[in-house]
Amino acid sequence: MRRLLPAPLLSLALLVVWLLLNNTLAPGQVLLGAVLALGLPLLTDRLRPERARVRRPLRAVRLLLLVLVDIVLANFEVARRILGPEAALRPRFVWLPLDIRDPYGIAALAGIITLTPGTVSSDLSADRQYLLVHAFNCDDPAALVASIKQRYERPLMEIFT
Repeated sequence: MRRLLPAPLLSLALLVVWLLLNNTLAPGQVLLGAVLALGLPLLTDRLRPERARVRRPLRAVRLLLLVLVDIVLANFEVARRILGPEAALRPRFVWLPLDIRDPYGIAALAGIITLTPGTVSSDLSADRQYLLVHAFNCDDPAALVASIKQRYERPLMEIFT
């Protein structure tokens, strides 16, 4: 079964995303989505030598909910800052020291940072020890680092280690 379905969660996610993007449950789209969801992981299986190991799936759900709330709140904050005086903005790049070592966890952290309005992960050091984050408005780099580590990195370490 593993040979036919090497990444069942990825296949499920691909099917759901396909149907959401097409905004239909028409039989043809469901069939095409299923073919893609089954075929793409088979074709790309050799490109993923390391497997993601999710240790605490319920923690992943809690993190997802936290990220969704943070995205909504950050949208309002960015809108408020954009409508305010430009001189009040303090954009800056901040190197975030990483404690997480799992490559999937690092990728998830970078994705969360980029999805949250007002921040973008822009580089990963060659030794995977630091992630470069650009913040739209950052008065205190240490507070930004502490917030990211506590809100996102710590839960990701529980999920992926």
